[in-house]
Amino acid sequence: MKDSDLHEKIQAWLSEPLPGEVRASLNRLATHDDVRYMAVMPDVHLARHVCVGTVMATATQIFPAAIGGDIGCGMLAVALTADADRINNPLAAAKILSGLYECVPAGRHRRSHAVAALPEELSNLPLSHPRLETFSRRDGRVQLGTLGRGNHFVEFQADPENRLWLMLHSGSRGMGQAITAHHLATGACSSHETVTWAAESRNGAAYLTDMRWAVAYARQNRLAMVTAIGRLLQEEFAIDLQLNTLIHCDHNHVRQETHFGRELWVHRKGALPATAGERGVIPGSMGTRSFHVLGRGCAEALQSSSHGAGRALSRHDARQVIGQKKLEREMRDVWIDRRRMGKFREEAPSAYKEIGRVMRAQRALTRIERELRPVLCYKGT
Repeated sequence: MKDSDLHEKIQAWLSEPLPGEVRASLNRLATHDDVRYMAVMPDVHLARHVCVGTVMATATQIFPAAIGGDIGCGMLAVALTADADRINNPLAAAKILSGLYECVPAGRHRRSHAVAALPEELSNLPLSHPRLETFSRRDGRVQLGTLGRGNHFVEFQADPENRLWLMLHSGSRGMGQAITAHHLATGACSSHETVTWAAESRNGAAYLTDMRWAVAYARQNRLAMVTAIGRLLQEEFAIDLQLNTLIHCDHNHVRQETHFGRELWVHRKGALPATAGERGVIPGSMGTRSFHVLGRGCAEALQSSSHGAGRALSRHDARQVIGQKKLEREMRDVWIDRRRMGKFREEAPSAYKEIGRVMRAQRALTRIERELRPVLCYKGT
């Protein structure tokens, strides 16, 4: 689906017509002199300053709003040594959900359960300011291995052979938000209120240093969670992780890449890198299908694809129109903590776009390797 009213710098792969406010936001961003190309993914939806589902290539400038606060947010998937029937019963599902609340909290670990020190990958990476170093040792340590709230989740899924897979979605927790807030306080606003820095400037270099740290933290956070879940599964069910199947990707970052023969700064906010043959994970909503994918390396899309289904309703609107009974109907085939269903309404399947339409809209961008159906979903509240 095309949109003839988009700026000439923008290519779009759409599953439905763009709302006017989304189109206006995209066009406003494209008018910035340093923006060279933009690609809009089929899961695009409105967000402050820069829409989720936007890929943007600039010549020299860094736009933190085109990455977002949850720097390094991404997906991890790994196969398990069991089929879905092993957990598809009330006793097993209750045991898993109870265990997940203990080993993968939404907020932070109790200090007695937190890691003694951050992983070596993080301790060997610098941060640009002593305030951020202090925050990493304090909050970063107790948040490592925690899920977060909102659209973050742990899900057990079945593939077409009924093999069980684990999938999780999480990011850099409070660290990414703290880094973003710290740098925005030092930025200068452009004419449309977007903070930018030249990549080679002092502020730009400092932000890039801290952004890379947050991407690494998000990666270590997901690995810490999957390790904790692996222990739970081994102790309770004698189920192991098949680590040779691991897929690990992120969808909120900026990095220097070559496109159309030029070195450019490619910003992705809710968009998955999709170079030719690159493996990735695209979730639907918590009650619908998800996909393991292989990128096609589409040049016009800046070698990217969607990162999920994308919101059809804002969180506010979802709370207004989706009641608990509707959510329970939508989740009737998935194990979930039904005592907390009232808190999950803004994440209901009907709050998201239909994932099948999203995948069809991006057939030129990515190829489906594996389709999975949800069996059990764990979300923080």
